Amino acid sequence: MKYPNWHGLQILSFYFTAEGAEGRRENANQFFVFISAALCALCGKILHSLSALCASVVETSLFFAIVVIPLTLQAAEPSTLPDHYIVAADGSGDFTTVQAAVEAVAINNNHRVVIDIRPGTYLQVVHVPKYKPMITFRGEDAAKTILTFNNSAKTLGPDGQPLGTFASASVFIDGDDFHAENITFENTFGVGSQAVAIHVAGDRAVFSNCRFLGWQDTLMTGMQDKPVPPQGREYYDHCYITGHVDFIFGGATAYFSDCEIHLRGRGYVTAAATPQSTAFGYVFDHCHITADPAAKGTYLGRPWRPYASVTYLNTEMPAEIRPEGWENWRDPAREKTARYAEFQSTGPGGDPSGRVAWAHQLTADEAAKIIPQSVLGGDDHWDPTAELPATRPVN
Repeated sequence: MKYPNWHGLQILSFYFTAEGAEGRRENANQFFVFISAALCALCGKILHSLSALCASVVETSLFFAIVVIPLTLQAAEPSTLPDHYIVAADGSGDFTTVQAAVEAVAINNNHRVVIDIRPGTYLQVVHVPKYKPMITFRGEDAAKTILTFNNSAKTLGPDGQPLGTFASASVFIDGDDFHAENITFENTFGVGSQAVAIHVAGDRAVFSNCRFLGWQDTLMTGMQDKPVPPQGREYYDHCYITGHVDFIFGGATAYFSDCEIHLRGRGYVTAAATPQSTAFGYVFDHCHITADPAAKGTYLGRPWRPYASVTYLNTEMPAEIRPEGWENWRDPAREKTARYAEFQSTGPGGDPSGRVAWAHQLTADEAAKIIPQSVLGGDDHWDPTAELPATRPVN
């Protein structure tokens, strides 16, 4: 087994933590400060007392600090923390909660760490922080592996104030290079408020065969609502996303390939906040929009921010999509700045003849240039298709 390259103190703090505490590791810096403070206290005693008892304590402490700790750290490097954990609600894995497994991953980890999540419903807010990149959540069956919670924008936080939309997520992904396979991300709050299932703020995120279930504001992409780059890049392959109002929203550049977008009620599929200097916001490529009867009258999108960018390529659309397709968020000025486009939309809702005049129908040459590598590549030439799991659904 390969192991990530951890600093010795992080290793030591890992092994000094009881597994019964659900993997919540003590901070290595706190441990170091504790040892340092203890040694300083003992040295102070030496200066003020020459008693045999004090000398004995000092001797023992110095031996531990100078000999035992260095030998432990030397033996432990390179890192001895695993690059694979198992989460199982029934206690048969390494942890019973996903958050405990995340906390076991090294700070500033430089190797991919796979967290296998066994089937079950995990009712807990999960946070992958910025300083824990390269984590994979891997399930066996998306329909049976569910990360869920029920916060909403109206839910009161610890300070007694409403959480607001951005803090209502069931899962927060701030770390870069995050992957997820066969996982459901869900918010069960229901209708009546914004309630985010997942907020993806890290760069180079890849989701394969995942489900995103919610109503309003299901999937938040990007780091903030302000249209300022960079906002992150995200790739969704063979995923299932549900909602009714603005349920795919934010400022990131996100590419949806062969995904099913399901309308649970009338509203808006997208609410993009694409920065003006960013060429693409959302691209839906060979996707399928499906709908419940209550979704009749749904728009393809409305511009949360003036330069919203959304493109549908070869996407099948139901009759529940409004003929005009797009709405201006009650601001005619955004018709001059929003970047909305389609290419060969099909199905009862895909007829281009009724679309608003300020949306664009792409030519074949224009559409051919819109691929994951060109949309998401960036300065580092990222190719998300190279990071997909070896076995995945094929249309």
